[in-house]
Amino acid sequence: QVHLQESGGGLVQAGASLRLSCEVFGGSFSDYSMAWFRQSPGKEREFVAAVSWSGGRTFYADSGKGRFTIFRDNAKKILYLQMDSLRPDDTAVYSCAGDSDNTVPRTAARYTYWGQGTQVTVSS
Repeated sequence: QVHLQESGGGLVQAGASLRLSCEVFGGSFSDYSMAWFRQSPGKEREFVAAVSWSGGRTFYADSGKGRFTIFRDNAKKILYLQMDSLRPDDTAVYSCAGDSDNTVPRTAARYTYWGQGTQVTVSS
């Protein structure tokens, strides 16, 4: 059984930084494509960033390019999302996801494993 646990969310002011973590228990983390998605009230879940099993390939939604960095530590089985220059429209629940699909999907439906999410709130 695979369990994902996010941490690192919080309340920050616009312009601040946060680093989200997603620790994976069980499964074969180093074989998984991993991703971050977010959802704010009244909106669809949206893709934020994804990384290949090795960390060598990364993909970002336009909203996070140049501000967000996704990376992973396969030895520790942890996925990270470094978020800089945060804006109020980044406010959402951020969830990590994993799947053995090595094409690094950018759609939520293609991910099998999900965490519960961590709240990020950015005040203006």
